[in-house]
Amino acid sequence: MPQTIAPPPTPEYDLEEVAARLDESGVDLGDPASVDRCAALLGGLARNRDFLADRLVADLKAAHAGQLAANRYSAQVVLLHRSRRGHFLRANIWPSASDEAYRTSGARAFSYGVPHDHNFHFLTAGYWGPGYVSDYYEYDAEAVDGRRGEPLNLRFVERSSLGEGRMLLYRAHRDVHSQLPPERLSVSLNIMDEGEHVPWRDQYLVDLGTDAARWGTIASRPTLTPTEALLRCAAHLTDNARDIADHIAVSHPVPRVRASAIAALAAVADGTGRTAALERGLRDADARVRDDCERWLTL
Repeated sequence: MPQTIAPPPTPEYDLEEVAARLDESGVDLGDPASVDRCAALLGGLARNRDFLADRLVADLKAAHAGQLAANRYSAQVVLLHRSRRGHFLRANIWPSASDEAYRTSGARAFSYGVPHDHNFHFLTAGYWGPGYVSDYYEYDAEAVDGRRGEPLNLRFVERSSLGEGRMLLYRAHRDVHSQLPPERLSVSLNIMDEGEHVPWRDQYLVDLGTDAARWGTIASRPTLTPTEALLRCAAHLTDNARDIADHIAVSHPVPRVRASAIAALAAVADGTGRTAALERGLRDADARVRDDCERWLTL
């Protein structure tokens, strides 16, 4: 499960100071020294009981102009600071099952009951309320190809909540959690280590299943870059895009993007051409590409 971090006894910090110091030092949550620095800053920010309310009021007065321009997440997320150095600071709002937002939008809108890992490290702290509840698991990424339906052989660790003052380090491609609503509305703070490499890494949504021998399989890989979305659209519009897709299908270093290019080519081909495009993918060096193409051939 995520590593429990004991927040250092730092003073209370305001948001501007935390953002400036993060920008100055950078964020690398794979480095223990960086984790220590970030934990001290996040802990100091969490001790500031006024900053978030002040920020929310300011955003409301500004009609959410900053959130609309920079927030790539849902309305559940309040973006506090995005750095050009590849990290950002955010607050997450976690409604309880009795809150109107939950009743209106449903559990999935807040990732409740959707077991998943992450393709980046992040540090989180309980800021307000009892905190969301998680069932925590671990898996060995080195033993996994990333094919849909592939067993992850999860190891259950515990069920616990992210209450006020608790801090956790979520580790990319290792920690899986299935979140449940808190007893009442809660808020967490996150430092997200999101460099340019992150969108090219797969995240897994997990089917926990019931077979203990295969506990947890890969249900889907939801990560999608703009390149992949554009490929699938442009291939329908112009032959030039098909030439580009053909090149990417062979040469792109990221397997998921090669698979997306093959899918784009297959989508605009006739019956035999579609089969030929997908059969070429069966010869790809990566198991994920081969598996996707084999599955598409049966559709």
